[in-house]
Amino acid sequence: MGAAGIPAAEGAEPPRGAVRPSGLLDELGMASVVLDTEGRIVLWSPQAEELFGYSAREALGQYAAHLMIHEQHADLVVKLFADVMETGQSWAGAFPVRHKDGGTKLVEFRNMRLLDDHGDVYALGLCADQETVRRLERDVALSTRMISQSPIGLAVLDTELRYVSVNPALEQLNGVPAEEHVGRKIGEVLPHLDVAAFEAAAREVLRTGTPLLDQHTVGYTPADPDREHAWSVSLYRLEDALGTVLGVAGSVLDVTEQHLATVEAETARRRLALVADASARIGTTLDLDRTARELADVAVPELADVAAVDLLEAVVQGRPSTLGPTEPAVMRPLAVDAAGAPEVLSAADPPGQVARYAPDRLVTECVRTGSPVLVAQVGPDDLARIARSPEAAALLAKAGVHSYLAVPLIARGEVLGALDLKRVHNPEPFGEDDLLLARELAARAAVQIDNARWYQDARNTALTLQRSLLPSHPSVTGGLEVASRYQPAGATAEVGGDWFDVIPLGEGKTALVVGDVMGSGITAAATMGRLRTATNTLASLDLDPAKLLEHLDRITEDLDHSIATCVYAVYDPRLGQCRIANAGHLPPVRLRTGRPPELLELPTGAPLGVGGVAFSTTTVDLAPGDRLVLYTDGLVETRQHPLDERLDALLDLLDSPDGPLEEVCDLLLRTLHQPDNSDDVALLIARVQTPVT
Repeated sequence: MGAAGIPAAEGAEPPRGAVRPSGLLDELGMASVVLDTEGRIVLWSPQAEELFGYSAREALGQYAAHLMIHEQHADLVVKLFADVMETGQSWAGAFPVRHKDGGTKLVEFRNMRLLDDHGDVYALGLCADQETVRRLERDVALSTRMISQSPIGLAVLDTELRYVSVNPALEQLNGVPAEEHVGRKIGEVLPHLDVAAFEAAAREVLRTGTPLLDQHTVGYTPADPDREHAWSVSLYRLEDALGTVLGVAGSVLDVTEQHLATVEAETARRRLALVADASARIGTTLDLDRTARELADVAVPELADVAAVDLLEAVVQGRPSTLGPTEPAVMRPLAVDAAGAPEVLSAADPPGQVARYAPDRLVTECVRTGSPVLVAQVGPDDLARIARSPEAAALLAKAGVHSYLAVPLIARGEVLGALDLKRVHNPEPFGEDDLLLARELAARAAVQIDNARWYQDARNTALTLQRSLLPSHPSVTGGLEVASRYQPAGATAEVGGDWFDVIPLGEGKTALVVGDVMGSGITAAATMGRLRTATNTLASLDLDPAKLLEHLDRITEDLDHSIATCVYAVYDPRLGQCRIANAGHLPPVRLRTGRPPELLELPTGAPLGVGGVAFSTTTVDLAPGDRLVLYTDGLVETRQHPLDERLDALLDLLDSPDGPLEEVCDLLLRTLHQPDNSDDVALLIARVQTPVT
């Protein structure tokens, strides 16, 4: 069988539609040469033409030894050829050959005997340039060593995202041998990772060819199953020389320490922000309940899912708060806040009510010792010591409370109460960092709570003093039906020096007084009491209203430079008249039957205490059924509205059918004072009675 008998695949063009071979053989430039039994060339591949320089036309039919071998090596080559053809054993080695251009090239040979189906024998020589072979061997060796010795985990996945290979570094990172990776998917090897997200990213890389760089993921591996690790993962698509997608290659680097440092830095930033937020939000007023609510609102949800603020009842009452080892903690809940935990809210003591915690309860331990109590992992026995009752413990268990922290509220060395924190939705237990943050919040809030407590004590003292100094008068006196009100400012404002008085005089006359000492607190209340006493004494002398104010002016001037405003009116039922003098006060309102309400046009006069200013008396008529309304500025003055607008509102409210005076007082306070409860109010309404015939 001649050359025509050689299989067409050797040296013929590939059939239509066939893919040209590619890969390592292309890199090698592997040439195929077929010889007959005489050593003549019967097949010469294109790679042989490229390697040796001879075209197929020039090579075919030539003796290979004569064409390519130097004369000094001819005998050796002929002998090697004869051995292969005789024994059928292959021969491999390197040999110098002659190139068409006259040069010599060292070529790697693989020679073997072939037998076709007709029994004809041929010799096949596979040839490659030795320099190219050595370069590829070196490249492969370097690549293999780079992969095997790389400290970065490396893996190859096929298009089904099954492991094809992993390097030793990835074996170590995952804690799984290489053979247990191959052929398996990621989730089968590493079930405690976010496999869905990882596979979605890998499929996107397969689809688009766009690499994914430095994607961070966290989870657990068999290498360290009890500690969460973080990894930086990069993925890129693998293709062959023709662009066929082979799979995905990935690099994995353990960045746990960097991740923890980043998390700690972010946690520190959030905590600093929380402390700054607490400084701005806690203590905006001197209201005790509101300050406690502000603390609870700051703690939830950044620090805890549930926060409660409780004060010792002794502290609220102004008594020493020391607890003995067997004493229960009697607490006054002030605020509770919970983020989506209704069972915990149901278990909490309602704000404002007194709650008694047994000596073995954790919050009792906290306020007794003045030290925090931290239970990182709450168990059933712990719940019994956290809750006040078994029913509350059952609710906490149902809600899923898993971590607990109680921090004392301490100010000026005294334990005021406790900040009680629980976690339900946040899966992380309370730790030392949380304890430090809770103590910082508690320390800041305790100062504000203590300030609010002392302020309320002082305010209650001043209010008690003021109420004790205000008169109690009959509803009818000297031909007048009288109604009055004193309403203090809101809980966050200090007690003022407003007062009123109804003073019976001789000959059936009645003095009506409303005044306002500038300032607030106990000092203003005490000054008010002294002026009221002086007014009563002077009124008994039956002085003209202007003269009485002149005496009060001198008295006020001597009271530590106090300033006060006052309206003093004397009603005489025999004359049906009222004589009025004003010392810097807002004008009274007169309501006459069948006429609209009117602000009396009186000389305003200077406030009491200015000194050296004359006052004048104005006489107005008051017929049966007429009313006179005296009030302090707290009823009508606000920061948001002009005074004229508020006075018009007062007149509009009074311009209604005549009704019970008590109801009129309530209407005025309800409408004008409560919406802007920033100042106290004294209000006095007198109505002239119709004579009985």
